[in-house]
Amino acid sequence: MKRVVLNRKISNRIINGHPWIFANEINLMDDTILAGDIAEVVTHDGKFIGKGYVNPTSKIPVRLLTREKQETIDKAFFLRKIKAAWEYRKKIGFTENCRLVFGEADGLPQLIIDKFNDYFVIQSMALGIDVWKKEIVESIEELFSPKGIYERNDVGVRELEGLEQKKGFLSAPFDTRIMINENGLKFMVDLDKGQKTGYFLDQRDNRRAIQHIVKGADVLGAFCYTGTFEIHAAHYGAKQVLGLDISESAIEQSKENASLNGLTNCSFQAINAFDALKQWSKEDKKWDVVMLDPPSFTKSRENIQKAVSGYKEINLRGMKLLKPGGFLVTSSCTNLIQPDLFYQTIEAAAKDAKRSLRQVVFQAQSPDHPILRSLENTNYLKFLIVQVN
Repeated sequence: MKRVVLNRKISNRIINGHPWIFANEINLMDDTILAGDIAEVVTHDGKFIGKGYVNPTSKIPVRLLTREKQETIDKAFFLRKIKAAWEYRKKIGFTENCRLVFGEADGLPQLIIDKFNDYFVIQSMALGIDVWKKEIVESIEELFSPKGIYERNDVGVRELEGLEQKKGFLSAPFDTRIMINENGLKFMVDLDKGQKTGYFLDQRDNRRAIQHIVKGADVLGAFCYTGTFEIHAAHYGAKQVLGLDISESAIEQSKENASLNGLTNCSFQAINAFDALKQWSKEDKKWDVVMLDPPSFTKSRENIQKAVSGYKEINLRGMKLLKPGGFLVTSSCTNLIQPDLFYQTIEAAAKDAKRSLRQVVFQAQSPDHPILRSLENTNYLKFLIVQVN
């Protein structure tokens, strides 16, 4: 087998199970290795580390798939891994909609598979996993007999791997607008035009966490996208809910989702949420609950401080819109901002707003997106509810 030899001094991160091997950790790489090949990774003195896929031009030239010397990387390997991922989801209560494969957390680096009823969406974000797409599709077909499979490889990170961005059918064509059920509610999901893979499955449990604080409340939701938090709030007994998003198409889908569930106590407005929060705080408008679910503020370590400033600013504005004793529901999906830093940012906003906080809930993404403590990027979503006095 083709071989990659590591430097004499290597990080404990590799020994302790992290699947990424960076270019500066490699001493020698076989000249015959081509992008996408599977290679054996060994220490400087020949001790086996694992097997992984290789892209010599990537900033992360090797991503490990197995630590078992006798394990072969073939279609049967991917079938086993996807089946094991599905067994895990079923054991923790996911049977209909879920993230079926969460990349490194399921031992398949840079592969995402989302399950929406009998439809599946695939993202393969590195060349080494993209070359196995046919085998991955065949494994899904064998395990699930799906109604359709779609790829959402329209993500910029693929270009760093020398891959083109694309999306389209990996099965016979089907209507990419499908309806799913979540927490007893119905939502339309657009697998083709929706953000990411069409829907944010990671907030399922967090949407349920608001059920008690919204009863009888006037609720404002900023960055609402297709209205999932807002519709949950309306369903859970809010007096009135207003959702804001800059996207006209997202607002139209929010209205459709509200209609699907027969809810008349929520409305939606296409507006720049940043500007609205600022203006309305000047006008001294007040709500009982303010919910903030903005997009990621940075994917670059160089811009972490700018992202922190952004989160502080919107949460400060959100707090100013709350009645005393009201509740702030706030999220961050920026994986470079770890939970402690996020909470510190919210506390700094409270200090500037001259408000005090009482934590109600602080949690991560739903467990179909499992967290590995050794892989920082798997602990990416922060979800916080605080009472603001």
